[in-house]
Parts: sequence; C-alpha cells; structure tokens
Amino acid sequence: MRHSKRRHKLGVSGPHRSAMLGNLAVGLITHGRIETTLAKARALRPFIEKVITLAKKAEKANDAARKLHFRRLAIARVRDKKAVAQLFDQRVSEFTDRPGGYTRIYKLGQRIGDAAEMALIELIDGDDEGYKKPKKKVADKGAQKSVAEKEAGELEEEVAKSEEDAAEPEEDAAEPEEDAAEPEEEAAEPEEEASNPEEEAAEPEEEAAEPEEEASNPEEEKPAQADTDSESEGEDKK
Repeated sequence: MRHSKRRHKLGVSGPHRSAMLGNLAVGLITHGRIETTLAKARALRPFIEKVITLAKKAEKANDAARKLHFRRLAIARVRDKKAVAQLFDQRVSEFTDRPGGYTRIYKLGQRIGDAAEMALIELIDGDDEGYKKPKKKVADKGAQKSVAEKEAGELEEEVAKSEEDAAEPEEDAAEPEEDAAEPEEEAAEPEEEASNPEEEAAEPEEEAAEPEEEASNPEEEKPAQADTDSESEGEDKK
C-alpha cells in the first residue's frame, strides 16, 4: 500500500524526476542560488539537504572508507563528481555547526507566458544570521512584583470608591423613607380628628333623647291633673 508515499511528482516519471533534481542540485552547489519554478524549488530543498548531510557525515568520519562511502552515495544522487567534490571539500564547513535549514526560498511571482509561480532557492551561508525575531524585554522579578502590587492597590482603591458611591444613594434613599413616615403620622392625626366629630355627633343624639324623656313626663302629669280635677268637682257637689 502506498500510504504516506506522496512526493513532489512534478508531472514526470521517477527516473526523469531524479535526473531533474540532480541537475538542479549541481547548479545550486556550483552557483549558490538558482531560479526555477516554486514547485521544483520545494522539491529540491529536501533533496539537496540530504546530500549536505552526507557531506557532514563524511567530514566527521575518522575512517577513510566511511568518507569514501558517503561521497559515493552523494555522487549516485547528484551524478556530478565535480559538484560533489566542491561540496565535500570546500562548502561543507559552512554547514557543520547547523542541524538543518541549509536553503532558503524566495517567491518571485508569476512567469510571463504560462503564469507559473517562480522562486529563487539559495544556500544559506554560515555567517548568515537569518530572520531572528526581536526578543521581548523581560522585567526583573522584583519589578514585576512591584508592578503587580501597584495594580492590586489600584484595583482595591477603585473597589472601595465604587462601594462608597453605592452606599451614598442608599443613605439618600433612607431619608425619603423618613420623610414619607412623617406624612403618615400627619395623616393619622386627621383620622383622630375625624373620630372626634363622631363623638360630637353622638352628643346631639343624647340631647335629642332628653326632650323625648321630657315629652313622656307631660303624659304622666295629665293623669295627675285629671285626678285633681275630679277631686275639685266632688267638693263642688258637696
């Protein structure tokens, strides 16, 4: 099964592709940089980096047979003895102290005619510093602590101010409640005054009850007068 076997095919057969990459590698070793399509440059990068790794192994090897072995492996891939000799004898020292990243690719835009994406691939010199991102300045731990304490103090002050501001409206709201309680007391006084008129209304009823009693007394006096009249008539008859 061909799982994970996908490579840069470049639209050609296997032998054609190996010959093409060998020719591109010869031009790159000889001239230091070449211009080609972006797809070919991306395919050439892993190819030439493996050849450079063989040159580094040959330099570190103590046995002459091992050095020759690595050189023959490189010749089998690049197919040019002069280019391999230049890499193994002259340029290998530029890559000794680096674990990788021997090439760099620049995009050049589209080619006139077929609009193919063009690129420039080059070997990176040993003195090249590359594209290093500026390091952020890290403050001392003491300074960081002081900054953190200042920020915490500012936050505490803000929280205290907000609590005080929230407490003031509550006090203002309590004062209207007291003011509202005073009208309730004033409203209770008229109710008491209103109850007094009921008592006053009860007094005329009592006064009206007294004439009724007086009106009942004359009826009692009438029989008494009738008795006195009958006695006076009896005396006259005598």
